[in-house]
Amino acid sequence: MTKKQKDVLKALEETHGVITEACKKAGYTRSAFYLAMDKDPKFKKMVEDIQEQAIDYVESQLFKNIREGNITGQIFYLKTKGKHRGYIEKQQIENEHTGSIQFDFT
Repeated sequence: MTKKQKDVLKALEETHGVITEACKKAGYTRSAFYLAMDKDPKFKKMVEDIQEQAIDYVESQLFKNIREGNITGQIFYLKTKGKHRGYIEKQQIENEHTGSIQFDFT
């Protein structure tokens, strides 16, 4: 692994997985970043791990907000994780010639 790749990985951790910002911080072009992702499976795996850590962090903040009574957070969670229990949004448009058509906007 090159020094530039190590630098961009460190920057990815600092920017919570935001590629553009990490590349700017590390002096690494986005094209070089994606080329390295294609050519180096170890580098790609490390990038993916950092991005998963960022999702874990945001998810922990979501649960913190939910515990504090944030209704928007509660609704968001149910719309994304509670679909199997019916927490979905659908819009139904009635067409007089063909019958009922449903569009799922989830």
